[in-house]
Amino acid sequence: MSYIAQTLAEATEQTTTGKGYGAIGYGLAAIGPGIGVGIVAGKAIEGIARQPELAGQIRTTMFLGIALSEALALIGIVTGFIF
Repeated sequence: MSYIAQTLAEATEQTTTGKGYGAIGYGLAAIGPGIGVGIVAGKAIEGIARQPELAGQIRTTMFLGIALSEALALIGIVTGFIF
């Protein structure tokens, strides 16, 4: 086997051994936004129950908080694909 073919075989072997780590990384990255969305939704329900007249403003703020939390999950999935 030539030196180039041997080097390519070693490089291919090294890249295929760490395939599952991206999925594990994304799983860990999804924990934070999942907890964040739960807290945001729970506190919004609590706020609406205390002051029903502010339900529209609280709901808007809740959706903004959920969107920001989900942005972190999307960053986690992208880094899972990259690394």
